[in-house]
Amino acid sequence: MSVQSVRAFLAQHAPDISIVELDVSTATVELAAAGHGVTPGQIAKTLSLRVGDQVLLVVTRGDARLDNRKAKAAFGGKVRMLDAGEVEQITGHPVGGVSPFGLKTPLPIYCDVSLKAFDEVVPAAGSTHSALRIAPERMAALVGAQWVDVCQELG
Repeated sequence: MSVQSVRAFLAQHAPDISIVELDVSTATVELAAAGHGVTPGQIAKTLSLRVGDQVLLVVTRGDARLDNRKAKAAFGGKVRMLDAGEVEQITGHPVGGVSPFGLKTPLPIYCDVSLKAFDEVVPAAGSTHSALRIAPERMAALVGAQWVDVCQELG
């Protein structure tokens, strides 16, 4: 269902964007970057988080990590990652393939400002073997995301 829900979302809202499905897994940032021929930073990873009773998604660059202090300030409380079962149950996407598109449950979506460093990013498309290429600003606009500064770059 997952890739199909992303495909249906794109057909309705962005028919010019196609999903790229690879024969190799893209479940980690490193695998995805190698598979799609981009830098790890261009992989737009989607983090599934809970703040109190609220579940939300944060899309950030692949070579960044959540800054707990910034996230607490931005979201008004302590942030914790959802476990794999919760992620799939709520988003409809498996861990390693979570996409901000085609969600099972409508969720608030945030894009970290670090994505703006790139003209094109590669978010997953609902499975560990699928993704798409899109400008970060267009991705945010399509999913109604707010821009936040909640991550720090690694390295």
